[in-house]
Amino acid sequence: MSGLDTSVESAVLLEGGEFLMGSDDHYPEEAPAHPVRVEAFTIDRHQVTNRQYAVFVAATGYVTVAERPLDPQDFPAAPPENLVPGSMVFTPTPGPVDLRHLSQWWTWTPGASWQHPEGPGSGLGERLEHPVVHIAYEDATAYARWAGADLPTEAQWEYAARGGLEGAAFTWGDEARPDGRVMANTWDGPDFPWRSTGESGFLRTAPVGSFPANGYGLLDMAGNVWEWTTDWWTERHPAPAEHACCVPANPRGGDLEGSRDTRQPQFTVPRKVIKGGSHLCADSYCLRYRPAARRPQMIDTGMSHVGFRCIRPAKPPNPAAEETPR
Repeated sequence: MSGLDTSVESAVLLEGGEFLMGSDDHYPEEAPAHPVRVEAFTIDRHQVTNRQYAVFVAATGYVTVAERPLDPQDFPAAPPENLVPGSMVFTPTPGPVDLRHLSQWWTWTPGASWQHPEGPGSGLGERLEHPVVHIAYEDATAYARWAGADLPTEAQWEYAARGGLEGAAFTWGDEARPDGRVMANTWDGPDFPWRSTGESGFLRTAPVGSFPANGYGLLDMAGNVWEWTTDWWTERHPAPAEHACCVPANPRGGDLEGSRDTRQPQFTVPRKVIKGGSHLCADSYCLRYRPAARRPQMIDTGMSHVGFRCIRPAKPPNPAAEETPR
């Protein structure tokens, strides 16, 4: 990781433009593919790291959602022993399991937080350059405000992730492993969630920048950790505009009331769109480390594979820099 700039200013200016958002070839929630237009913006070259988040916490005293006690009135069905600060941690299973039941590999872990990714006894250690995790939406927006930034919309994030490749399946092209090369920190092998082949060299998060950048020079736009966007969840994209003149500009998806996941009606917490997939994306189970892929995340819930990166407005031109010496 030597030489990697982890400062807040490590960002890339994107000129913006029109692109094809979504996909008709994979999961239903990605459809329909439709053209949208985004204005110029800058985006962090990499996911916010533990080192960066530690600077924010030291400067502000901020306490993340995972570190705060739970209110019993908000969780009337929860056992008393679970009403303590904590978060959801990925726990490999001892063998093959029914992949329809996520609770088999996600464990509510008291004491788990961004500072203790696997719970008590774990720490950041040599993970300062890894992406920060166990970050709820509120935690991500608090950091962004402190940094004079924002979180990306889903359209901005997807535009950035595509790296200029129109309609490609992955951030680097259409082949998952071109010439056999591992291109992102995802689950290795078909045996999720119990056995990884370890080809990528990582079983959980990886230091940011461990894999090739996309066409815009952005790192980890596929895999490593899911990333928050500001858009409320919708089960599908809107229909494409009927005329080229009506292509949506800087679209914002959904609304709070409609963001609740109909597949889990027992949970009434609103959800935002997260993008990019994570180190737990397995081709045999969750082929979602693609630009078009998306999933809902409850805004009050951080997990051991959810982080974020920030955007800022495009910098105004500097007239002095454009003057030609006489």
